[in-house]
Amino acid sequence: MAAMSIADRAVRPLLNRRLAEFGTTVFAEMSALAAATGSINLGQGFPDTDGPEEVREAAVRALRDGRGNQYPPGPGVPELRRAIGDHQLRRYGLALDPDTEVLVTAGATEAIAAAMLALVEPGDEVVALEPYYDSYAACVAMAGGCRVPVTLRPHEGAFRLDLDELRDAVTDRTRLLLINTPHNPTGTVLTREELAAIAGLAVERDLLVLTDEVYEHLVYDDAEHVPLASFPGMRERTVTISSAGKTFSFTGWKVGWITGAPELVTAVRSAKQYLTYVSAGPFQYAVAEALALPDSYFDELRTNLAAKRELLTAGLEAAGFGVFRPAGTYFVTTDIRPLGESDGIAFCRELPERAGVVAIPAAVFYDDREAGAPFVRFAFCKRDEVLREAATRLASLAG
Repeated sequence: MAAMSIADRAVRPLLNRRLAEFGTTVFAEMSALAAATGSINLGQGFPDTDGPEEVREAAVRALRDGRGNQYPPGPGVPELRRAIGDHQLRRYGLALDPDTEVLVTAGATEAIAAAMLALVEPGDEVVALEPYYDSYAACVAMAGGCRVPVTLRPHEGAFRLDLDELRDAVTDRTRLLLINTPHNPTGTVLTREELAAIAGLAVERDLLVLTDEVYEHLVYDDAEHVPLASFPGMRERTVTISSAGKTFSFTGWKVGWITGAPELVTAVRSAKQYLTYVSAGPFQYAVAEALALPDSYFDELRTNLAAKRELLTAGLEAAGFGVFRPAGTYFVTTDIRPLGESDGIAFCRELPERAGVVAIPAAVFYDDREAGAPFVRFAFCKRDEVLREAATRLASLAG
């Protein structure tokens, strides 16, 4: 008798049911499409140049000096934890104990996963702003939680949060609010007034808050980033996430961190230690030096990205897209309906052949796919000549 295969023996799907709705990420699909067609990839959000040379050399120096080549300490190397604390104090006036209130993670993605696994139990509701970074939904599912989306809606050229809708989404089963500002993919930066209202709701309903602030230094014009943890009553209930990848253009290093009250950090660390345990040893020393760069570095970063934003938005407008000018991040969301289109997923799959450019359909960031159907996201963290070429190629759509 022939041996039975695993598939023959299986009485249920091999993939955990909690992850059944999640397939290959859209970023992998679109990046593969870019490679296959030779298209300009404005889909996945990674720069096409490295960050500061002195930061890269700091990593090389750490490697040569044997710092971090073996397992670093579980919470992260002391130099980086101190640098994160110094950064939060210098930029936002938030005083942290680097020994008990800072935890280094394998990028922000692991920080999200560890926080969800630590703080959310099966049946707990997690209220998240929609559209959302795709790992949010997967991490909530892995923790057994129930995600409850609150949709940012287009209004006067930007995506806005309806605070009444947020309040109505909170029930007796709500455990945690998942907030992202500056917001990927819409580029919205929540105002002080909006954040104060969120903080008031969290305190009133005794909710935990996980706030993803990885784009904290990527804000433009009159927008400002204000950490949610800085509001009254939020210090003891907020887990703040950030990372080095977006700020210093070393996304492959995967160095992220969480900050929060000791009890929260201890809880997240209890889950994190069974994920990667530790990671990126030599890079942690380099990121510690990066966080100590002068304010001029961060100012120049914003100035350069703001110019790239103008370059791409002008090209998109000329091509006929409806453009939502972002106040933060390095993404711009567009409306394809002025082009006579309505299905962003189909549009993005066809765009490489039509114009030699790859983008991301925003619908994949929504529970309500119809709400996100006409929107498409482009990344502008690329060299100027790449953005100009992309604009030239997209101009063919206007005809």
